[in-house]
Amino acid sequence: MKKIKLIKSLIGRKDSHIATAHSFGLKKIGDITEQPDNDATNGKIRHISYLIEVQ
Repeated sequence: MKKIKLIKSLIGRKDSHIATAHSFGLKKIGDITEQPDNDATNGKIRHISYLIEVQ
């Protein structure tokens, strides 16, 4: 399992990046979620890596 935390605002970002963050359940700065460690999750993480912190 990977812990993902939103560290930057979604305001002004591409719609696809906002949708990816919402698919993780991240809506506001400081939100944290746990996701399984698989290829789909890793692809989403790479897509919005500049907005999140992975623990």
